[in-house]
Amino acid sequence: MTASRSRLVKSTLCAALLAAACGSTFAQAYNTASTNRASYLPYTTAGYVGIAVGQSKYKVGNGTGLYNSDDKDTAFKLYGGGMFNQNLGLELGYINFGEIDRAGGNTKAQGLNLSLVAKAPVGDRFDVFGKLGTTYGWTKTSSAAGSGVSGGKENGFGVSYGVGASYYFTPQIAATLEWERHDLKFAGTGKDGIQAVTVGLRYNY
Repeated sequence: MTASRSRLVKSTLCAALLAAACGSTFAQAYNTASTNRASYLPYTTAGYVGIAVGQSKYKVGNGTGLYNSDDKDTAFKLYGGGMFNQNLGLELGYINFGEIDRAGGNTKAQGLNLSLVAKAPVGDRFDVFGKLGTTYGWTKTSSAAGSGVSGGKENGFGVSYGVGASYYFTPQIAATLEWERHDLKFAGTGKDGIQAVTVGLRYNY
């Protein structure tokens, strides 16, 4: 994990704790989407934006195994969305999966995601949600001779899906915990998956 990404993780967690402290005195149902709020996405209301950081895990092989490798790095994402109704919405975001050492070189990936979001409230402050969509990803792989791994760049669409939960500190601010998977194209292998577990903050504007 690079120093800048480490600082990003710490900053996000500190912001979440601060929001928790500020919102601890409120006691009403905050997890209901208000159709009075605007959204930048067409045909939606109750707009929101968010940031999240966590850990990615690349589900790719290491070829012949002659070289040391890892499969995890820091992931972060920025996203925005809106709701069609109380339970169904649309989300658009950018996600960076970081970079791993592999096959005597490295592999990195990033992408733009568009997903349908279905959510359901649990009590006054929690909700759970699921996502299904597609990610247009860019990947780059470098490798050493004899590694059995092809180097090069790839891009294209792949399926994405995930599940998560939100806790609302105030009507505008919520903390999120999410697991997701994105199938992306990699040089020489076709499509492989990347998983990510993230925590973050979402602002309902």
